[in-house]
Amino acid sequence: MQRHQWLLTCALPGLALGCGSEPRDEFPAVGTGAGSSSVSTSEGASGASGASGASGEGDTDSPGSTGNSDGQDTSAEPGGSAPGDESGDVRFDLGTPTSGGGTAEGGEHSSCQVGSDGEASSCENEAPPNSFEPEVQWSWDRLGSTNTPLVVNLTDDDGNGVIDLCDTPDVVVVDGVGADLVVLDGATGALHFETAGVHSGLTPAVGDIDGDGLPEIITGTGGTFDFGVTAFEHDGTLKWKSAQPWDYLQASASAIALADLDNDGDVEIIAGNHLFDHLGNRLWIASVPLNNVNASTAADLDGDGDLEMIIGQAAYHHDGSTYYHNPDVVAVGFGLFPQVANLDTDPEPEVLVAAGAGMYVLEHTGATKVKVSPAGMGSTGGLYPATIHDFDGDLVSEFAVSSGTLYTVHEPDGVIRWSAPVTDASGVAAGTAFDFLGDGVAEAMYADEYMMFAFDGQTGQVVMQIPRSSGTAIEYPTVADVDNDGSAEMIVVSNANAGPKTAPSVQVIRDKQDRWIAARRIWNQHTYHVTNVREDGTIPQFEPPHWKSLNTFRTNAQIEQGGVCKPDPPAE
Repeated sequence: MQRHQWLLTCALPGLALGCGSEPRDEFPAVGTGAGSSSVSTSEGASGASGASGASGEGDTDSPGSTGNSDGQDTSAEPGGSAPGDESGDVRFDLGTPTSGGGTAEGGEHSSCQVGSDGEASSCENEAPPNSFEPEVQWSWDRLGSTNTPLVVNLTDDDGNGVIDLCDTPDVVVVDGVGADLVVLDGATGALHFETAGVHSGLTPAVGDIDGDGLPEIITGTGGTFDFGVTAFEHDGTLKWKSAQPWDYLQASASAIALADLDNDGDVEIIAGNHLFDHLGNRLWIASVPLNNVNASTAADLDGDGDLEMIIGQAAYHHDGSTYYHNPDVVAVGFGLFPQVANLDTDPEPEVLVAAGAGMYVLEHTGATKVKVSPAGMGSTGGLYPATIHDFDGDLVSEFAVSSGTLYTVHEPDGVIRWSAPVTDASGVAAGTAFDFLGDGVAEAMYADEYMMFAFDGQTGQVVMQIPRSSGTAIEYPTVADVDNDGSAEMIVVSNANAGPKTAPSVQVIRDKQDRWIAARRIWNQHTYHVTNVREDGTIPQFEPPHWKSLNTFRTNAQIEQGGVCKPDPPAE
């Protein structure tokens, strides 16, 4: 297929999608100012008709403080029916066995439940030519967010008494300095509920930690002297707060992660260099200290079947004993960002560590393989979470990072594939990638202080830019099918931490005709890598090694015929 031509439109006031605006021009704010909340939807958007306002004030009909939009149907089609492609086939991820372990009557699977994990197949679907026409589907505005937006099913939108894959996904954000944990309808942006008093700089994680079939939201609450990891039920009800404290400073500009480290069926909670169990009991603290600005992760580095907790320069077995400690990795001033993928030709994974002195590629044993100084690296040091993806369709996963003035895609050995200018003084924001057209070349996405960009994965050419504003903590745009229509959407947040707020707190961007390839309907944590969570929010007891299939990190997967798939490389 010939590489697509980009046809970009201005769907809402202030939206700059190839409309002649320069990237650093000032744009008018969209939505209402601080202190109130509003929802704006594009006319014709899935599950909405025209623009309408939704107040954050409203009757409380759930344990969390819940606001309903004025006259809006928060169930929002297509939440009441399963999405499909043109043939009517359901496009849910990872198979669909019934809850009893068998299949539905007649030999067909239930379309509303997730199934067993499977290998990534080759994608067959491809969007029509010239089908990259982004527009804002909906936006929600209040004070602003500095956290990565998450996507998960938390509400029974079709009213059948069960929360499952036939309901509309929800968007989870942290808003304001206070701060509020906010849950929005994925199709319309209507407010489902909010819970006050969470840490404003901590990206939560969502997932079923107690085996009840419903995801919980894990974050942190309290002040400097009584701060702790905190779990909320799917409806915003407080579940527990850890009796043992977590360092409030370490949680700043940081992220929670979920994993079953020891394969016992109980989920562990990774919080910096602390590990908690699913009941909120602290299990251990890593021997290596960790400052704020961090996002620890987990992976089976030694091939023994269970997972190691990785904080960057060190990794630990599930019992807290040290697996490796590499003193070459230097964290200058702040914390560390480990990413896991296969970055060479052997079958074992590597750990890509972003640290204050640069990027380190470590062998699965923790030994240093190569050190990379990203393009444009200056006073910001190396404080950048990385994105790992096959950006250019050559069947080799590259990694992308920001370094303050440039967003750069590097080959696995550190050689630069391409760079694009950005403005990110903090240097800690991350990016993502997704092949929206299914043509084998991904679009790379990055949001700096003024704009959210999409770049051609082969060349770095800007193919989309929309205004956003942020002081850039560790947040990044995410991609998921947020409205259950079988087509991917982008989600990006904004705040006023670096000056006037020029865009709504949350924007969801779709193709104006919903022609983009289907994505999974979940993004549950900052260190998301697809195999870490099933589409219904359950955390796998035995996590499949993602580097043996998709080999990505901080990017979502395409889905097709009930399973995850990988696009074929582009035609010559």
